Amino acid sequence: MKKILLFLAVPTLFLTSCSSDDDNSDDINQVEAPLTYTFTRNGESTVSFSGQTTRIAMSEETVSAFNDFGVSTETSLLNMFNHQEGANDFSDTELNASDKSMRSKTAASRDYFSANTSEAALIKETFDGYISTQINEVYPNEMTNASPGVAGQIADGSSTRYVTGKGLEMNQTFAKGLIGALMVDQMLNNYLSTSVLDEATNVSDNDNDIPAEGKVYTTMEHKWDEAYGYLFGASTDTANPITTVGDDDSFLNKYLGRVEGDTDFAGIAQEVYDALKLGRAAIVAKNYEVRDEQAAIVRQKISEVIAIRAIYYLQQGKNAVQNGDMGAAFHDLSEGYGFVYSLRFTRNPNTNEPFFTRTEVDSYISQLMNDGANGLWDVTPATLDSISEAIAAKFDFTVAQAGSTN
Repeated sequence: MKKILLFLAVPTLFLTSCSSDDDNSDDINQVEAPLTYTFTRNGESTVSFSGQTTRIAMSEETVSAFNDFGVSTETSLLNMFNHQEGANDFSDTELNASDKSMRSKTAASRDYFSANTSEAALIKETFDGYISTQINEVYPNEMTNASPGVAGQIADGSSTRYVTGKGLEMNQTFAKGLIGALMVDQMLNNYLSTSVLDEATNVSDNDNDIPAEGKVYTTMEHKWDEAYGYLFGASTDTANPITTVGDDDSFLNKYLGRVEGDTDFAGIAQEVYDALKLGRAAIVAKNYEVRDEQAAIVRQKISEVIAIRAIYYLQQGKNAVQNGDMGAAFHDLSEGYGFVYSLRFTRNPNTNEPFFTRTEVDSYISQLMNDGANGLWDVTPATLDSISEAIAAKFDFTVAQAGSTN
């Protein structure tokens, strides 16, 4: 019988095995993870996820530019989303020099989309469409008061929201949808996938400590790090990110932090971090069973984060609708729309399929927007409860737990 132990110790790791007096018993394999996400070889760090940090930074600036009236254009926003190396799309010269882009990695995971290019193209076009809607519908009505069927501005407390004629706040829909289509899809369905981790000679190279060409890390180590980067790549301390989780970016990190802050789910951030550390340590120790067990934990917990926040925003939106505060309702429900869209990219570790099919997600979106001709202006509390209950039914938490204030 194998036992997996996670020790909070100094940042070193090793693999030990011993046999009992019974020749038929299994070896006891122990994989020790470092105290922080710190891994070295010959005195050099083997951790690398700069591409993920870059895409997070690109995403931040793009979402901010959505409401840059008088400056942003459809072309400029599309160029930011589909950045080409050397183009002056961003305020940061390093981002401009990068050959990375958001669009190229949106709906681009090996497991979900390598053989499903038609849906991948449709998803990319959906994000292009969010940009087009913002520029062509919302921008011309910047100074118009929003009303059913009419785009414009609407008050949300001391904030001003800019919505379509159906009440969608496109910057929120784009941002929250990107969490699933980019960050979650790449993390769960690409870099933690055995088809990527074990591709070609990756296993034998890792077994023999053969680094990728010109690098100090093995390809398998790097792929795992890239998964880590989509969650912690913008953290103040990327090796020890738990103390600031939720504050380091506006995407997956932020909402892991929000779920962590709900007493019903306290400890989830540490669970994810520990699994990522132990899985990486298992790669160094050549223990791929432990690696895959940790990948399963990450898939389950990150999928839960998306589902919890989808329910949370639907329920907060319901409360605002019932209070007649449509500005707050549109803000919450636009975030909810994006998280519902992101359900398509979750991963059930027991089936290796999404927790939610494309058909289910499309149905939730349709229900959300079609209680009447004017979309979110007409949505009913009953519909928001129905969608919330359908999402919660896939997991071991309730709507009340996920929808509580945080």
